[in-house]
Amino acid sequence: MHYSRLVEIYEKLDATTKRLVQTDILSKFLKEVDAEDLGTTILLLEGRIFPRWDEREVGIAAKTMLKAISVASGEPISKINSEWKKTGDLGTVSYNLIKKKKQSTLGSHDLTVKKVLKNLMELAAIGGIGSVDKKISLVAELLTSAKPDEAKYLVRTILNDMRIGVGEGTIRDAIIWAFFGDKLKVKYFKEEHKVLIEDRERYNEYADAVQEAYNIANDFAPVAETAKKHGLRGLEEMEMQIGVPLKVMLALKVDGIDEGFERCGKPAEFEFKYDGMRMQIHKNDNDIRIFTRRLENITAQFPEVVESVEKYVKESKVVLDSEAVGYNKKTGKYLPFQSISQRIKRKYGIEKMSEEMPVEVNVFDIINFRGKSIIGRPFEERKDILRKIIKNTPKKIILAKSITTSDKNEVEKFYREAISSGNEGLMIKKLDAPYKPGARVGFMVKLKPTKENLDLVIVKAEWGEGKRSKWLSSYTLACIDNKGNFLEVGKASTGLKEKREEGLSFAEMTDLIKPLIAREEGKEVTIKPKIVIEVGYEEIQKSPTYSSGYALRFPRVIGLREDRGPEDISTLKMMESFYNGQKKK
Repeated sequence: MHYSRLVEIYEKLDATTKRLVQTDILSKFLKEVDAEDLGTTILLLEGRIFPRWDEREVGIAAKTMLKAISVASGEPISKINSEWKKTGDLGTVSYNLIKKKKQSTLGSHDLTVKKVLKNLMELAAIGGIGSVDKKISLVAELLTSAKPDEAKYLVRTILNDMRIGVGEGTIRDAIIWAFFGDKLKVKYFKEEHKVLIEDRERYNEYADAVQEAYNIANDFAPVAETAKKHGLRGLEEMEMQIGVPLKVMLALKVDGIDEGFERCGKPAEFEFKYDGMRMQIHKNDNDIRIFTRRLENITAQFPEVVESVEKYVKESKVVLDSEAVGYNKKTGKYLPFQSISQRIKRKYGIEKMSEEMPVEVNVFDIINFRGKSIIGRPFEERKDILRKIIKNTPKKIILAKSITTSDKNEVEKFYREAISSGNEGLMIKKLDAPYKPGARVGFMVKLKPTKENLDLVIVKAEWGEGKRSKWLSSYTLACIDNKGNFLEVGKASTGLKEKREEGLSFAEMTDLIKPLIAREEGKEVTIKPKIVIEVGYEEIQKSPTYSSGYALRFPRVIGLREDRGPEDISTLKMMESFYNGQKKK
């Protein structure tokens, strides 16, 4: 399929913000895509070059892209930079400049979706001396071959800044409409922006199958391919692959033990809630891989975990869900999450860090056993398997400390023990519940004694004044709604240090933010929503000032959440819940 056909769809999607319209456009398009191009097309529709779980990156920032556009268009970097500041979008800049050049040269080659994806994937493989120049040359070659509108979306794809507003839910629904819509009698009325589904129950069955297949594969490409070739049965038979991470199950918050019992039943399982880092551990014989909650591969950063899994997990093919907690080697006491978070991005001095800041793996669930998914089995069955295969070895790898009870007094005692041991509180689990990847369900809830900090994404920043003028020192923060929109909740400028050696500093944050700047106006910069931080606050207030409708009173930066992506941040629904909880108190 020609890339120009995909670009036509990009333009149509970009022209509307209505989700049903986008779903209709996408579903009709997916129907016409050949099976051999479907997976590639789905990736590019998402603005991706690799699946979510694939850690490879193209390694091209905005400044490198400026040079590539310069080579392709023949225009000086100073002019391109000036145009970028006006539009805030290098895709639009490349469109304008390539269009101007094409009018004079009248030349272009036909690009296919396969060629585009193949060339973009090659960017990730380029490394070593002279790699930047090689990448610039490859991108410039693509842009030279591209038509102006193709160049716009090539640049946006490479910079991971598509701007067409298509979220996971839209792609999921488009797959359902495209490959099952006729069977389910889905009718879309464009004039009224309404959908008629005659058999809602059957539709929900297909929707659940598509969603569950996606939760297992973590990639819409194989889901779409399977739906097209093998239908509903194929989706239901999709099996998770050891080595490919799936989204972890998430917990709701409850305000007390009684509410925990109400949601999870009696008896229920109560586990220590550790202040650590979620680790999904895949063991396939001697191949052990560790993934974060946001599906990043951090195997190299935690060699002691690999060693513990090799020695103390008595099964060759498993996928474990766990929490890694740092501890003080002298006292044995658990340390807060921030003590180990800096290891996530570390590339050098790993052995020394694992010696100075070791972690204990607390395993609490298993989602694959002997190469087969067991997410559909009851939690108590999964826990029984864990007891048989984990050799409890303190300060290496252990089963999360837990009790199973219906006695509130026993829970209160266990709760106090969890807090006094330096943990955050308790997890409460329903014994007969399956594992639901990627979902916040009532099968698992959390109980904490204090108000919960928020994980928010930075969407804007401001240059400081005086001695802070060289730093971006005030950050506009946002939560996320159920449509994937980022909604502002306030600004934070306290909690960071002026010296790097004292902790998370303004200088470090400035270094992280600079490559993400999309637009600059006066002292304020707008950035791509990538950096997630943990934020403490005094109170949540109603506010007409911010797009969320809420504002944080006295927000402060606690630290980076490098284990979380923008899609994992606190939701608008959580903000509403916390606000209402304050009123009750």
